[in-house]
Formats: sequence, C-alpha cells, structure tokens
Amino acid sequence: MAACCTQGNRLIYACSGAADVGEIADRVARKLAKEGFAKPSCLAGVGGHVSGFIASAKGDVENIVIDGCPIACAKKTMEQIEAKMVHYILTDMGLKKGETVVDDCIVDEIAQKVKTNFPAVQSSQATCGCACGSC
Repeated sequence: MAACCTQGNRLIYACSGAADVGEIADRVARKLAKEGFAKPSCLAGVGGHVSGFIASAKGDVENIVIDGCPIACAKKTMEQIEAKMVHYILTDMGLKKGETVVDDCIVDEIAQKVKTNFPAVQSSQATCGCACGSC
C-alpha cells in the first residue's frame, strides 16, 4: 500500500476574530494543538488561496473548524474550497458574544467539549482512511 499523505491527520482552524468569542476560539484551537489533539493550520492561508494550505485542508481526513459566533467566517472560508469539516460555534456552547470573560477556565471547558463531542470524519477512501487517493 502506498504511503498516505494525510493518514491519521487531524487539522484545526479557528476564527480568531475581534470579539471575545473569537479570541476564545483561537485559544481553544491552540490548546488542542498543544495537547496533540490536532495539528494547527492556517485559516488565513486557506482564505488567501495558498495552494499548500488548500491541499492540506482538502486532502486531510479530519478538519476541525471553530467559530466564535454564528457569522461562521471560518466555516465559510473552508466551504469556499469544499473542505469536509466538523464545525463548532462557541455561542452554541453557551458563550455570549461581547459578554464572555476570556480566561483559562473557559478555554479549558470549551476544549474539553470539543474533544468529548468530536465525531470521526469518514473519508471516501475506505481502503486506508485517506482522502488523498494515494492508497
């Protein structure tokens, strides 16, 4: 079997917007990356049409996208390249935009919710679980 370019990868993207919930989304993504739950990737690279970031997002088996609010800028960015993703909105998890204190406690709580509620994204490549087609 050929080596798969993305086998076992899980990438994480965060909104990082100006609001408190955007900052929390960014901090949650960084925490999950530091813990080894997912590898960080660059949403701005995807939005800027940087080919390497697009190839990674489209070829990766699991993309986690975290938005702070229902405007869902991160999700919309990923939809433009037709990337499969698991999407979270922090205001759907009880946070209130413009009213949430940004602290380690809330970051830890949201990171745990993401880990607990994360479904495995199934690839279209049943032979090795890879979306890159090298199997």
